[in-house]
Amino acid sequence: MRRATCLFEAAAWNYAVKPVCACGHQANFNPHGLWWHFQKRMWDDRLGPARARFWCRRCSLQQRRRIRPVRLEIVRQSAGDIELAFPPEREWKRAISRFRS
Repeated sequence: MRRATCLFEAAAWNYAVKPVCACGHQANFNPHGLWWHFQKRMWDDRLGPARARFWCRRCSLQQRRRIRPVRLEIVRQSAGDIELAFPPEREWKRAISRFRS
């Protein structure tokens, strides 16, 4: 089984990204839009550093500060995943081409 180490690999292999908070709140993100979001901002898309870019909304409303997730999990995609803007087709194909070579 393939194990994704960054957001791009999760997108290439069609796995969703699920940040899990200490309070138990979790959400699934579509990996294609998430990768493109990180790519546009030139953020590191490895799972370790990417975890610092997420925060729990439920905890932030209660505690008035951003609480980072405990971990990021890679799970199967589903219809209820949160979708961000997808990358332009040209950019996606270019990235896949570099990934396969």
